[in-house]
Amino acid sequence: MTSTEIIQILSGFVGSMGFAVLFNIRGKRFVAVSIGGLISWLLFVILSRFISNEPINYFIVACALSAYSEIMAILLKSPTTTFITTALVPLIPGGSLYYTMAYAFQGNMTTFLQKGVYTLQLAAALALGIILSSTITRIIHKIIKQKTGLL
Repeated sequence: MTSTEIIQILSGFVGSMGFAVLFNIRGKRFVAVSIGGLISWLLFVILSRFISNEPINYFIVACALSAYSEIMAILLKSPTTTFITTALVPLIPGGSLYYTMAYAFQGNMTTFLQKGVYTLQLAAALALGIILSSTITRIIHKIIKQKTGLL
């Protein structure tokens, strides 16, 4: 792993930590949320080495991060959204959205539409990854609860 990638991963950790402060998350949840941001960008960096399609990487990372958030929510007895919203901060396609809007204001409609569709693909990949993983996790949780009565 290069030093640039390590700095990016640590920035994901610090970025999620900053949003945890903003959302007034404290204690064990604060640490779990910050680690979630580190995990999200670490997975993205690793996947980028093997898969060149960025929306697919976003989808896979969102699935993994959603599962992590569901597990942390159960362990720390908190809402899943506490973990997922702050841990996804490193994956927000801000740069892509910025360039989409810049091309729109420049009047470059062809590039605006291309960049806009790409930005929507990234956002859709994140949303679908969260939905899929969350649904699967809840189904598994419900099955375990019915069979054992423990959860």
